Amino acid sequence: MGNCLADCRCTTHKAITSEPVCGAIHIPITIGGRWSTPLRPVVLPPQREKFPPVALPTPNCEGDTLASPNLKPFTYHELKNATKNFRNLIGEGGFGCVYKGWINLQTLGAAKPGAGTVVAVKKLKPEGFQGHKEWLSEVKYLGQLHHPNLVRLIGYCLDGDKRLLVYEYMPKGSLENHLFRRGAEPLSWAVRMKVAIGAARGLSFLHDSKQQVIYRDFKASNILLDLEYNAKLSDFGLAKAGPTGDLTHVTTQVLGTHGYAAPEYIATGRLSVRCDVYSFGVVLLELLSGRRAVDKTKVGVEQNLVDWAKPYLGDRRKLFRIMDITLEGQYPKKGAFMAATLAWECLGDAKHRPSMAEVLACLEKIPVPKEGVNRISNFDRLQPMSIPSPRSPPRRHHHHHRSPSSTDRTPRATSPFATQVKSPLSKSPHED
Repeated sequence: MGNCLADCRCTTHKAITSEPVCGAIHIPITIGGRWSTPLRPVVLPPQREKFPPVALPTPNCEGDTLASPNLKPFTYHELKNATKNFRNLIGEGGFGCVYKGWINLQTLGAAKPGAGTVVAVKKLKPEGFQGHKEWLSEVKYLGQLHHPNLVRLIGYCLDGDKRLLVYEYMPKGSLENHLFRRGAEPLSWAVRMKVAIGAARGLSFLHDSKQQVIYRDFKASNILLDLEYNAKLSDFGLAKAGPTGDLTHVTTQVLGTHGYAAPEYIATGRLSVRCDVYSFGVVLLELLSGRRAVDKTKVGVEQNLVDWAKPYLGDRRKLFRIMDITLEGQYPKKGAFMAATLAWECLGDAKHRPSMAEVLACLEKIPVPKEGVNRISNFDRLQPMSIPSPRSPPRRHHHHHRSPSSTDRTPRATSPFATQVKSPLSKSPHED
């Protein structure tokens, strides 16, 4: 992959942030210590997807990136008309706002609602947190990578200090809204597993491309859902080319979202695909528990989802303590334990984490209802799990910060990667 982004320097960076909500305060973290020499290469398994490996062309400058034949250039006036003067707001974040619009893909002009193609238009704030480098990175990757589990980038607009991106419209919004928004309809077990599988396919595709791509910002708010709850990864502003040759990682500035970033990446700046696997484990925990990765409204260890949930992941008898109460016990015991065990593996020591191809293979074996994503099967109804009240662990236990004991560890006989010896998970990072 080319070094176009390295040649287009920008002083605006996306640092480790607090919980990804509208108006979040972005707090940069300074990483101390020395950079270590590269480790021996890690051999990834062969690609499992039906889609052939992708080798990205090497653009020499910004103009080559924007000249992608897969993208349509829009004028600011065209997008202003398409969004009715940016009135139909559907999302907002540190980067700016997202608006719903309608365009005619043949003429690139505005269309009447219901008559043209529905699109989502991201308009970056000139003073926003996402700068030109991140904007160009998104154009670069989504303009050349195509997969059913990656959101489609239709075009862009670069007009002075105005930077906009035009995407396919995802009517179900983000996974974050479905899990955490007050009043949202609870997702069934089948839908949660479908979302996890779709997201895993997207990450596996990126990792197994000829020029490996590290997503670096995998989180619930970046997983968008279509009408059938198919998951698609969005926001490639922090994506980075993976290591080449004999290298196993790239050393870079620490960027991402607090609670999702891998602890070894925060500590050393070493970035690899295993960092994405850790982030996937966090999101899988969110799907199981219905809790945010970081929740400052909780007390003590419960503020950090990984620290709170980890002692229960390898214990069938205690797993119910972390399960989302909105599921009302309607999920198979075996499937829940398989998913919890897989999350535990993803959150383990970096050297022993599974690849995304292995994660995907395990997810596809987890039992789900056969009657569709919007219904609960009789199999589920016959195996409800009791719901604790309250859901929080008993206060008499004060050992959640210690390394897992033999009872905390996932039994080798039930682990999807039983041949691997696992190390205890390091404590998840906290804000300075």
